[in-house]
Amino acid sequence: MYGNQQYQRPSAPPPGSSLPFQPPPGPPPQMQQQSRAIDGNMYGNMQSQPIPGTNMTQNFQLSSCTGKRKALLIGINYIGSNNALRGCINDVRHMQAFLMQRGGYMEGDMVILTDDTNNPMQVPTRENMLRAMEWLVRGAAPGDSLFFHYSGHGGEEKDLDGDEVDGMDECIYPVDFQQSGSIIDDVMHDIMVKRLPPGCRLTAIFDSCHSGTALDLPFTYRAQDGGLKEYNIWKGTGTDGAEILMGYATRNVGMMFTGAKSLFDRATNYKSKSKLEAIKQSKMSPADVIMFSGCRDDQTSADANEAGTFTGAMSWAFLGAMAQLQPNQQYTYLSLLQSVRGMMRNRYTQKPQLSSSHQIDPNAVFIF
Repeated sequence: MYGNQQYQRPSAPPPGSSLPFQPPPGPPPQMQQQSRAIDGNMYGNMQSQPIPGTNMTQNFQLSSCTGKRKALLIGINYIGSNNALRGCINDVRHMQAFLMQRGGYMEGDMVILTDDTNNPMQVPTRENMLRAMEWLVRGAAPGDSLFFHYSGHGGEEKDLDGDEVDGMDECIYPVDFQQSGSIIDDVMHDIMVKRLPPGCRLTAIFDSCHSGTALDLPFTYRAQDGGLKEYNIWKGTGTDGAEILMGYATRNVGMMFTGAKSLFDRATNYKSKSKLEAIKQSKMSPADVIMFSGCRDDQTSADANEAGTFTGAMSWAFLGAMAQLQPNQQYTYLSLLQSVRGMMRNRYTQKPQLSSSHQIDPNAVFIF
């Protein structure tokens, strides 16, 4: 799926990368929790922990984020196509400025792919995107901090290897997707998660539709209290049920069939508890991977036109939340998720998600 009408962006020239990072317009986020001090003993040691409610254990090592820094930023406007977007390149330019001025990243340690360039190696084709993902993780070591940001079209495709609870792979669309195809979550997980060593951090941000599990990370957290989410077979079935009811009321057999088939497909793809645990175990990693995504898998990511600047809602909200921090303040993972959602509240219907490659303390300090 691509080109959702909720994901169309008005035109605007991207700001130059030399512009200083400025807080995006909008209401400041509310700090939901007091941040904790960073405990140096948390980092650098391999940890083995049981996962409550399962027969599984997890082995992982947190990153101190004091090693080398590398970033891959991808923004695709699909210029001149029927699927054109208008603000994805803006998102990348804003994120680049933020990482350089607030994150300690150097321009020489960044790869930026956008479709407004004349350099064929920097065009976000499928080949270039995969090559850049491999560059990002090449030579990664404990203590390193890697950053990945994608702004563009996202979608879902039928899962072919049985590792998706809902039977659908999430994917992103390169600029040449009509000729070369999409990049599914399995591929991104294999490159950017599985290849990382223990103690290496990857922070990923996806500003695209259907991006809730775009990296296939096994743990997702509730924004209310930081607890772990469990997959629910009825998640996202409201539209399906509405189609059945509307079809019945209007005697529209086709509409009734579409809704019923979607519910049947969910039930057919539902996995047993043992299968769910096996899938989760296969996706865990000893590396330190954190992802903020713009929406749930069953949602689209809205566009923003904030004070005349066109930008994805997720990119705008993340940068806006970070810009509101005072020099002596830090977010926890949970309070950052809550602040990002707070920026969007009463503006957009999408629900940003937080997920990880191993179970984290959501009240620990967010570092990148």
